[in-house]
Amino acid sequence: MTRSVETTSSEDSELSLPAPKERRRLREAAELTHDEVAAAVGVTAATVRSWESGRTDPRGRKRELYTQFLARLSDRPQDGGPAGAPGEAKTARAAEEPAADPPVPDRPTPDGPTSDTQAPDRPALDRPTPDRPAPDRPTADAPTSDARTEPERLPAEPPARVPVPGPAEAFDGLYALAARDLTRQAYLLTGRRALALEAVEKAFVQAWDRWPEVATDPDPVGWVRAIAYEYALSPWHRFRRAHRHLDKPPAEPADRILLDALLSLSPANRRTVLLYDGVGLDLPDTAAETEATTPTAGHRLVHAHADLADRIPELADVPLEKQSALLRDLFTALRPPVDLEPRPAAVVRGGGERRTRLWTRATLSLTAMIAVSTSYTLMTAPTRYEPPLAPGESVSGVPPLAGPQQLTERGKQLHDKLRADPQAGPARIAPRIE
Repeated sequence: MTRSVETTSSEDSELSLPAPKERRRLREAAELTHDEVAAAVGVTAATVRSWESGRTDPRGRKRELYTQFLARLSDRPQDGGPAGAPGEAKTARAAEEPAADPPVPDRPTPDGPTSDTQAPDRPALDRPTPDRPAPDRPTADAPTSDARTEPERLPAEPPARVPVPGPAEAFDGLYALAARDLTRQAYLLTGRRALALEAVEKAFVQAWDRWPEVATDPDPVGWVRAIAYEYALSPWHRFRRAHRHLDKPPAEPADRILLDALLSLSPANRRTVLLYDGVGLDLPDTAAETEATTPTAGHRLVHAHADLADRIPELADVPLEKQSALLRDLFTALRPPVDLEPRPAAVVRGGGERRTRLWTRATLSLTAMIAVSTSYTLMTAPTRYEPPLAPGESVSGVPPLAGPQQLTERGKQLHDKLRADPQAGPARIAPRIE
Protein backbone atom coordinates (compact mmCIF):
# COMPACT_ATOMS: atom_id res chain seq x y z
CA MET A 1 0.00 0.00 0.00
CA THR A 2 1.49 3.32 -1.03
CA ARG A 3 0.63 6.66 0.43
CA SER A 4 0.30 9.87 -1.53
CA VAL A 5 2.07 12.83 -0.01
CA GLU A 6 1.21 16.37 -0.96
CA THR A 7 4.28 18.52 -1.59
CA THR A 8 4.50 22.22 -1.20
CA SER A 9 5.16 24.26 -4.29
CA SER A 10 7.84 26.41 -2.73
CA GLU A 11 8.86 27.75 0.65
CA ASP A 12 8.72 31.29 -0.67
CA SER A 13 4.98 30.95 -1.17
CA GLU A 14 4.49 30.20 2.55
CA LEU A 15 6.70 32.93 3.95
CA SER A 16 7.26 36.19 2.12
CA LEU A 17 10.96 36.78 2.68
CA PRO A 18 12.39 40.09 1.37
CA ALA A 19 15.21 40.19 -1.14
CA PRO A 20 18.80 40.10 0.19
CA LYS A 21 19.33 43.83 -0.46
CA GLU A 22 16.09 44.65 1.35
CA ARG A 23 17.18 42.52 4.34
CA ARG A 24 20.40 44.48 4.63
CA ARG A 25 18.60 47.79 4.19
CA LEU A 26 16.13 46.99 6.98
CA ARG A 27 18.94 46.03 9.35
CA GLU A 28 20.92 49.17 8.60
CA ALA A 29 17.80 51.34 8.95
CA ALA A 30 17.28 49.96 12.44
CA GLU A 31 21.01 50.48 13.22
CA LEU A 32 21.48 46.84 14.20
CA THR A 33 24.64 44.79 13.85
CA HIS A 34 24.94 41.26 12.50
CA ASP A 35 25.51 39.96 16.02
CA GLU A 36 22.27 41.54 17.30
CA VAL A 37 20.23 40.07 14.45
CA ALA A 38 21.90 36.68 14.96
CA ALA A 39 21.07 36.73 18.67
CA ALA A 40 17.43 37.59 17.93
CA VAL A 41 17.00 34.79 15.38
CA GLY A 42 19.22 32.22 17.11
CA VAL A 43 21.97 31.78 14.50
CA THR A 44 25.54 32.97 14.02
CA ALA A 45 26.63 36.31 12.61
CA ALA A 46 28.22 34.55 9.62
CA THR A 47 24.85 33.02 8.76
CA VAL A 48 23.19 36.47 8.81
CA ARG A 49 25.87 37.80 6.45
CA SER A 50 25.27 34.86 4.16
CA TRP A 51 21.52 35.57 4.13
CA GLU A 52 22.04 39.26 3.35
CA SER A 53 24.50 38.52 0.54
CA GLY A 54 22.14 36.02 -1.08
CA ARG A 55 24.51 33.05 -0.89
CA THR A 56 22.06 31.08 1.24
CA ASP A 57 18.45 31.40 2.40
CA PRO A 58 16.99 30.48 5.79
CA ARG A 59 14.89 27.35 5.99
CA GLY A 60 12.36 25.88 8.37
CA ARG A 61 11.93 27.48 11.76
CA LYS A 62 14.83 29.89 11.21
CA ARG A 63 13.15 31.20 8.06
CA GLU A 64 9.94 31.92 9.94
CA LEU A 65 11.75 33.72 12.78
CA TYR A 66 13.88 35.75 10.34
CA THR A 67 10.81 36.75 8.31
CA GLN A 68 8.92 37.89 11.41
CA PHE A 69 11.97 39.83 12.59
CA LEU A 70 12.28 41.66 9.26
CA ALA A 71 8.54 42.36 9.29
CA ARG A 72 8.90 44.08 12.66
CA LEU A 73 11.81 46.10 11.35
CA SER A 74 9.80 47.19 8.30
CA ASP A 75 6.81 48.23 10.45
CA ARG A 76 8.85 50.16 13.02
CA PRO A 77 9.88 53.23 10.90
CA GLN A 78 6.31 53.79 9.70
CA ASP A 79 5.24 54.92 13.17
CA GLY A 80 7.93 57.52 13.53
CA GLY A 81 8.37 58.68 9.91
CA PRO A 82 9.19 57.44 6.45
CA ALA A 83 11.63 54.59 6.17
CA GLY A 84 14.87 55.89 4.86
CA ALA A 85 18.20 56.82 6.34
CA PRO A 86 19.61 54.90 9.29
CA GLY A 87 18.90 56.44 12.63
CA GLU A 88 15.22 57.24 12.01
CA ALA A 89 14.26 54.01 13.73
CA LYS A 90 15.69 55.26 17.00
CA THR A 91 13.91 58.59 16.51
CA ALA A 92 10.63 56.77 16.00
CA ARG A 93 11.33 54.67 19.03
CA ALA A 94 11.94 57.79 21.10
CA ALA A 95 8.69 59.29 19.77
CA GLU A 96 6.76 56.24 20.92
CA GLU A 97 7.93 56.68 24.50
CA PRO A 98 5.57 58.72 26.74
CA ALA A 99 6.61 62.27 27.36
CA ALA A 100 7.80 63.22 30.80
CA ASP A 101 5.38 64.93 33.15
CA PRO A 102 5.56 68.77 32.98
CA PRO A 103 7.10 70.48 36.00
CA VAL A 104 4.64 71.47 38.68
CA PRO A 105 4.81 75.21 39.50
CA ASP A 106 5.77 76.16 42.99
CA ARG A 107 2.95 77.13 45.34
CA PRO A 108 3.18 80.76 46.51
CA THR A 109 3.74 81.35 50.16
CA PRO A 110 1.22 83.32 52.25
CA ASP A 111 3.59 86.27 52.55
CA GLY A 112 4.56 86.25 48.88
CA PRO A 113 2.80 88.03 46.01
CA THR A 114 -0.17 86.30 44.36
CA SER A 115 -1.08 88.76 41.62
CA ASP A 116 -0.56 88.14 37.93
CA THR A 117 1.62 91.18 37.53
CA GLN A 118 4.16 89.92 40.01
CA ALA A 119 4.14 86.35 38.63
CA PRO A 120 3.47 86.68 34.91
CA ASP A 121 5.22 83.41 34.03
CA ARG A 122 2.67 81.16 35.78
CA PRO A 123 -1.11 81.41 36.25
CA ALA A 124 -2.62 82.37 39.57
CA LEU A 125 -3.72 79.46 41.67
CA ASP A 126 -7.17 80.97 42.33
CA ARG A 127 -7.88 81.68 38.67
CA PRO A 128 -9.61 78.86 36.79
CA THR A 129 -7.88 77.52 33.72
CA PRO A 130 -9.37 75.54 30.83
CA ASP A 131 -8.17 72.29 32.28
CA ARG A 132 -8.72 73.29 35.92
CA PRO A 133 -12.12 74.14 37.46
CA ALA A 134 -12.63 77.13 39.69
CA PRO A 135 -12.05 76.45 43.38
CA ASP A 136 -15.01 76.36 45.72
CA ARG A 137 -15.67 79.52 47.73
CA PRO A 138 -15.27 79.13 51.48
CA THR A 139 -18.50 79.15 53.39
CA ALA A 140 -19.19 80.86 56.68
CA ASP A 141 -18.78 77.68 58.67
CA ALA A 142 -15.56 76.72 56.96
CA PRO A 143 -12.39 78.07 58.54
CA THR A 144 -10.56 80.68 56.53
CA SER A 145 -6.86 80.26 56.07
CA ASP A 146 -4.35 81.64 53.67
CA ALA A 147 -2.61 78.29 53.34
CA ARG A 148 -4.62 75.91 51.23
CA THR A 149 -4.60 72.27 52.12
CA GLU A 150 -3.61 69.91 49.34
CA PRO A 151 -5.40 66.62 48.95
CA GLU A 152 -3.57 63.79 50.61
CA ARG A 153 -1.70 61.74 48.07
CA LEU A 154 -1.87 58.01 48.40
CA PRO A 155 1.46 56.20 48.15
CA ALA A 156 1.93 54.57 44.78
CA GLU A 157 1.69 50.81 44.87
CA PRO A 158 4.95 49.10 43.98
CA PRO A 159 4.83 47.14 40.74
CA ALA A 160 4.14 43.48 41.11
CA ARG A 161 7.32 41.47 41.01
CA VAL A 162 7.35 38.80 38.38
CA PRO A 163 9.09 35.72 39.78
CA VAL A 164 12.23 34.96 37.80
CA PRO A 165 12.37 31.29 36.85
CA GLY A 166 15.23 29.42 38.43
CA PRO A 167 17.55 26.95 36.75
CA ALA A 168 15.23 24.02 37.43
CA GLU A 169 12.21 25.76 35.86
CA ALA A 170 14.27 26.84 32.84
CA PHE A 171 15.57 23.30 32.38
CA ASP A 172 12.07 21.86 32.63
CA GLY A 173 10.87 24.33 30.00
CA LEU A 174 13.67 23.35 27.63
CA TYR A 175 12.95 19.67 28.24
CA ALA A 176 9.24 20.10 27.56
CA LEU A 177 10.04 21.99 24.37
CA ALA A 178 12.58 19.68 22.78
CA ALA A 179 12.61 16.24 24.45
CA ARG A 180 9.84 14.65 22.40
CA ASP A 181 11.14 15.91 19.04
CA LEU A 182 14.70 14.87 19.87
CA THR A 183 13.52 11.38 20.83
CA ARG A 184 11.78 11.00 17.48
CA GLN A 185 14.89 12.22 15.66
CA ALA A 186 17.11 9.82 17.58
CA TYR A 187 14.74 6.98 16.67
CA LEU A 188 15.05 7.89 12.97
CA LEU A 189 18.83 7.81 13.35
CA THR A 190 19.03 4.44 15.11
CA GLY A 191 15.77 2.53 14.64
CA ARG A 192 15.90 1.57 18.34
CA ARG A 193 13.50 2.95 20.92
CA ALA A 194 15.64 2.19 23.98
CA LEU A 195 18.74 3.76 22.43
CA ALA A 196 16.80 6.86 21.36
CA LEU A 197 15.40 7.45 24.86
CA GLU A 198 18.78 6.76 26.42
CA ALA A 199 20.56 9.20 24.08
CA VAL A 200 18.12 12.02 24.82
CA GLU A 201 18.28 11.45 28.58
CA LYS A 202 22.09 11.38 28.49
CA ALA A 203 22.11 14.65 26.55
CA PHE A 204 19.75 16.39 28.98
CA VAL A 205 21.62 15.06 32.02
CA GLN A 206 24.83 16.50 30.59
CA ALA A 207 22.99 19.75 29.86
CA TRP A 208 21.84 19.95 33.50
CA ASP A 209 25.38 19.26 34.74
CA ARG A 210 26.65 22.14 32.56
CA TRP A 211 23.56 24.33 32.81
CA PRO A 212 25.32 27.74 33.02
CA GLU A 213 26.93 27.03 29.65
CA VAL A 214 23.68 25.77 28.11
CA ALA A 215 21.58 28.64 29.50
CA THR A 216 23.83 31.23 27.85
CA ASP A 217 24.11 29.37 24.55
CA PRO A 218 22.32 31.07 21.61
CA ASP A 219 20.73 27.75 20.61
CA PRO A 220 20.28 25.48 23.66
CA VAL A 221 18.18 23.01 21.66
CA GLY A 222 21.02 22.65 19.17
CA TRP A 223 23.47 22.11 22.06
CA VAL A 224 21.40 19.22 23.41
CA ARG A 225 20.71 17.87 19.91
CA ALA A 226 24.41 17.61 19.10
CA ILE A 227 25.09 15.58 22.27
CA ALA A 228 22.11 13.28 21.62
CA TYR A 229 23.16 12.65 18.00
CA GLU A 230 26.75 11.88 18.99
CA TYR A 231 25.62 9.38 21.63
CA ALA A 232 23.01 7.74 19.39
CA LEU A 233 25.47 7.25 16.50
CA SER A 234 28.33 5.95 18.65
CA PRO A 235 29.78 2.74 17.10
CA TRP A 236 30.30 1.16 20.54
CA HIS A 237 26.60 0.38 20.88
CA ARG A 238 26.98 -2.56 18.52
CA PHE A 239 28.83 -4.44 21.29
CA ARG A 240 25.92 -4.07 23.69
CA ARG A 241 23.48 -6.92 23.69
CA ALA A 242 20.47 -4.67 24.24
CA HIS A 243 21.19 -2.60 21.09
CA ARG A 244 22.36 -5.23 18.63
CA HIS A 245 19.01 -5.74 16.93
CA LEU A 246 16.51 -3.24 15.56
CA ASP A 247 12.99 -2.86 16.90
CA LYS A 248 10.02 -4.16 15.02
CA PRO A 249 9.43 -2.28 11.73
CA PRO A 250 6.57 0.19 11.28
CA ALA A 251 3.17 -1.13 10.28
CA GLU A 252 2.79 1.03 7.16
CA PRO A 253 4.79 -0.18 4.15
CA ALA A 254 5.75 3.37 3.19
CA ASP A 255 7.09 4.05 6.68
CA ARG A 256 8.99 0.77 6.64
CA ILE A 257 10.59 1.62 3.29
CA LEU A 258 11.55 5.10 4.49
CA LEU A 259 13.09 3.87 7.75
CA ASP A 260 15.02 1.09 6.02
CA ALA A 261 16.32 3.50 3.39
CA LEU A 262 17.38 6.00 6.05
CA LEU A 263 19.17 3.37 8.15
CA SER A 264 21.01 2.10 5.07
CA LEU A 265 22.89 5.41 4.80
CA SER A 266 26.20 6.00 6.49
CA PRO A 267 26.00 7.71 9.90
CA ALA A 268 27.40 11.00 8.55
CA ASN A 269 24.97 11.10 5.59
CA ARG A 270 22.08 10.03 7.80
CA ARG A 271 22.76 12.84 10.25
CA THR A 272 23.16 15.41 7.46
CA VAL A 273 19.86 14.45 5.82
CA LEU A 274 17.98 14.54 9.11
CA LEU A 275 19.35 17.96 10.05
CA TYR A 276 18.82 19.54 6.63
CA ASP A 277 15.54 17.93 5.55
CA GLY A 278 14.02 16.89 8.88
CA VAL A 279 14.98 19.67 11.29
CA GLY A 280 15.14 22.38 8.61
CA LEU A 281 18.63 23.81 9.19
CA ASP A 282 20.35 25.58 6.34
CA LEU A 283 23.52 24.18 4.81
CA PRO A 284 26.08 26.24 6.83
CA ASP A 285 24.39 25.36 10.13
CA THR A 286 24.17 21.71 9.11
CA ALA A 287 27.88 21.70 8.26
CA ALA A 288 28.74 23.36 11.57
CA GLU A 289 26.72 20.86 13.61
CA THR A 290 28.21 17.87 11.78
CA GLU A 291 31.72 19.37 12.16
CA ALA A 292 32.32 19.49 8.41
CA THR A 293 32.86 22.15 5.78
CA THR A 294 29.95 23.49 3.78
CA PRO A 295 31.05 21.81 0.50
CA THR A 296 31.47 18.50 2.33
CA ALA A 297 27.98 18.77 3.81
CA GLY A 298 26.60 19.59 0.33
CA HIS A 299 28.26 16.52 -1.21
CA ARG A 300 26.94 14.31 1.58
CA LEU A 301 23.45 15.67 1.01
CA VAL A 302 23.59 15.04 -2.74
CA HIS A 303 24.80 11.45 -2.30
CA ALA A 304 22.24 10.78 0.42
CA HIS A 305 19.38 12.07 -1.78
CA ALA A 306 20.57 9.84 -4.63
CA ASP A 307 20.67 6.76 -2.37
CA LEU A 308 17.24 7.53 -0.93
CA ALA A 309 15.77 8.06 -4.41
CA ASP A 310 16.94 4.56 -5.39
CA ARG A 311 15.10 3.01 -2.45
CA ILE A 312 11.99 5.22 -2.10
CA PRO A 313 9.66 5.14 -5.15
CA GLU A 314 7.91 8.38 -4.20
CA LEU A 315 11.22 10.24 -4.17
CA ALA A 316 12.45 8.98 -7.54
CA ASP A 317 9.82 10.90 -9.57
CA VAL A 318 10.32 14.23 -7.76
CA PRO A 319 12.72 16.91 -9.08
CA LEU A 320 15.82 17.66 -7.07
CA GLU A 321 14.56 21.00 -5.80
CA LYS A 322 11.40 19.35 -4.40
CA GLN A 323 13.09 16.39 -2.70
CA SER A 324 13.81 18.26 0.53
CA ALA A 325 10.16 19.29 0.97
CA LEU A 326 8.97 15.74 0.22
CA LEU A 327 11.46 14.20 2.66
CA ARG A 328 10.34 16.61 5.34
CA ASP A 329 6.73 15.55 4.82
CA LEU A 330 7.71 11.89 4.91
CA PHE A 331 9.67 12.32 8.14
CA THR A 332 6.75 14.16 9.72
CA ALA A 333 4.18 11.56 8.62
CA LEU A 334 6.20 8.53 9.76
CA ARG A 335 4.50 6.69 12.62
CA PRO A 336 6.88 4.71 14.85
CA PRO A 337 5.51 1.35 16.00
CA VAL A 338 6.76 1.96 19.56
CA ASP A 339 6.03 4.54 22.23
CA LEU A 340 8.57 7.37 22.19
CA GLU A 341 7.25 9.29 25.18
CA PRO A 342 10.23 10.47 27.28
CA ARG A 343 10.25 10.41 31.05
CA PRO A 344 9.30 13.56 33.02
CA ALA A 345 11.85 16.32 33.32
CA ALA A 346 11.99 16.08 37.11
CA VAL A 347 12.89 12.39 36.91
CA VAL A 348 15.68 13.02 34.40
CA ARG A 349 17.03 15.95 36.37
CA GLY A 350 16.81 14.03 39.65
CA GLY A 351 18.51 10.99 38.11
CA GLY A 352 21.41 13.14 36.97
CA GLU A 353 21.78 14.69 40.41
CA ARG A 354 21.56 11.28 42.07
CA ARG A 355 24.20 9.88 39.73
CA THR A 356 26.45 12.85 40.48
CA ARG A 357 26.08 12.30 44.22
CA LEU A 358 26.94 8.60 43.86
CA TRP A 359 30.05 9.37 41.84
CA THR A 360 31.08 11.99 44.37
CA ARG A 361 30.66 9.59 47.27
CA ALA A 362 32.55 6.85 45.42
CA THR A 363 35.40 9.25 44.69
CA LEU A 364 35.59 10.39 48.30
CA SER A 365 35.51 6.78 49.55
CA LEU A 366 38.30 5.72 47.19
CA THR A 367 40.38 8.73 48.23
CA ALA A 368 39.89 7.86 51.91
CA MET A 369 40.92 4.24 51.30
CA ILE A 370 44.08 5.34 49.51
CA ALA A 371 44.92 7.73 52.34
CA VAL A 372 44.43 5.04 55.01
CA SER A 373 46.53 2.50 53.07
CA THR A 374 49.32 5.01 52.60
CA SER A 375 49.33 5.89 56.30
CA TYR A 376 49.44 2.21 57.35
CA THR A 377 52.31 1.53 54.96
CA LEU A 378 54.32 4.46 56.28
CA MET A 379 53.80 3.33 59.87
CA THR A 380 54.73 -0.35 59.36
CA ALA A 381 57.50 -0.11 56.76
CA PRO A 382 61.13 -0.62 58.04
CA THR A 383 63.35 2.42 58.27
CA ARG A 384 66.63 0.61 57.33
CA TYR A 385 67.68 -2.23 55.09
CA GLU A 386 67.96 -5.68 56.66
CA PRO A 387 69.47 -8.29 54.35
CA PRO A 388 67.67 -11.60 54.42
CA LEU A 389 69.33 -14.70 55.94
CA ALA A 390 70.49 -17.28 53.42
CA PRO A 391 68.76 -20.63 53.85
CA GLY A 392 70.89 -23.65 54.86
CA GLU A 393 72.06 -26.22 52.26
CA SER A 394 73.20 -29.83 52.66
CA VAL A 395 76.74 -30.74 51.34
CA SER A 396 77.37 -34.29 50.20
CA GLY A 397 80.76 -36.21 50.16
CA VAL A 398 82.00 -35.12 53.62
CA PRO A 399 82.22 -37.97 56.21
CA PRO A 400 80.51 -37.21 59.46
CA LEU A 401 82.68 -36.40 62.48
CA ALA A 402 82.08 -39.13 65.04
CA GLY A 403 84.69 -38.01 67.61
CA PRO A 404 88.52 -37.72 68.15
CA GLN A 405 90.51 -40.05 65.90
CA GLN A 406 93.28 -42.37 67.12
CA LEU A 407 96.86 -41.10 66.55
CA THR A 408 99.21 -42.91 64.33
CA GLU A 409 102.86 -43.57 65.16
CA ARG A 410 104.02 -40.56 63.27
CA GLY A 411 101.34 -38.49 64.93
CA LYS A 412 102.41 -39.66 68.38
CA GLN A 413 106.02 -38.69 67.68
CA LEU A 414 105.03 -35.20 66.62
CA HIS A 415 102.78 -34.87 69.64
CA ASP A 416 105.52 -35.86 72.03
CA LYS A 417 108.05 -33.59 70.35
CA LEU A 418 105.80 -30.59 70.71
CA ARG A 419 105.18 -31.29 74.34
CA ALA A 420 108.92 -31.84 75.06
CA ASP A 421 110.19 -28.72 73.34
CA PRO A 422 107.66 -25.97 73.94
CA GLN A 423 110.05 -23.07 73.31
CA ALA A 424 108.90 -20.26 71.09
CA GLY A 425 110.58 -18.12 68.52
CA PRO A 426 112.62 -18.82 65.42
CA ALA A 427 114.76 -21.40 67.17
CA ARG A 428 111.78 -23.68 67.38
CA ILE A 429 111.65 -24.18 63.62
CA ALA A 430 115.41 -24.16 63.07
CA PRO A 431 116.74 -27.70 62.19
CA ARG A 432 119.13 -29.37 64.58
CA ILE A 433 121.09 -32.55 64.50
CA GLU A 434 120.13 -35.17 67.03
